[in-house]
Amino acid sequence: MTSRVRDAGQNTGVAPEFTVDPAMLDAISPSGDRGGIVLGSGLKGEPLTISALRSTPTRIVLVGGLYLARQVAMRAMAVGAWVVVATGRPTEWQVLARAAGSSGNDGRPSPLVQIRRLSPVELPRPSEDAPLLVVTDGGPTPQDLFPPRSPWQTTVYVLPYLHPQAGATANAADLVLMQRLPAGQAELAARIWRLPPQMMRQLTTLKDDQVVALGRNLWRPLRLVTTGKEQQLLGPVRRGD
Repeated sequence: MTSRVRDAGQNTGVAPEFTVDPAMLDAISPSGDRGGIVLGSGLKGEPLTISALRSTPTRIVLVGGLYLARQVAMRAMAVGAWVVVATGRPTEWQVLARAAGSSGNDGRPSPLVQIRRLSPVELPRPSEDAPLLVVTDGGPTPQDLFPPRSPWQTTVYVLPYLHPQAGATANAADLVLMQRLPAGQAELAARIWRLPPQMMRQLTTLKDDQVVALGRNLWRPLRLVTTGKEQQLLGPVRRGD
């Protein structure tokens, strides 16, 4: 797995540096590692980073609540990514536009964030200096409206719960982030990803601030960490919305 979780300080891969507007950093104040996204901390409190914005097309599946999805999007913004959200609940995503602020003295919204309906639109052209994160928030069986086809594009699929028809999307993901699942959902996850019983049980006992990062040869429980500025925008860490 190339889009992997890595411990800060370990030379397990290099994510690029992006130019970030100082006002954006001030609004979100995340911690990052060479352009990677710090997702949370390990059992010993060490920061864990994902290289989600890469020179190859990337798919990430999030199984859980809006809190996790919006936090990932905000941290992508903070390392210089364009963020396009295709959603059937646009009011729930306006917090990203508020976090991005305006683009200048004219008061227009920042072009870094676009909140769209669930229909195909022309996307910004991603590049190494301006990677693109596309969030598809289309329910448990999302349409693949914006599959990642070019370098520096990452598509995130937000699944409020696992559905049997989402198996193809889940299996195509480079990285899966799962919050706590009820027993039936954990059993489905075990079938999709061929998880042993102990991993299946762990998915049912995660706390509200815990996530499992899953990928090829990867199973990494972690704890979500929220900055003070993020708490002002998103509220406390939670499992659902």
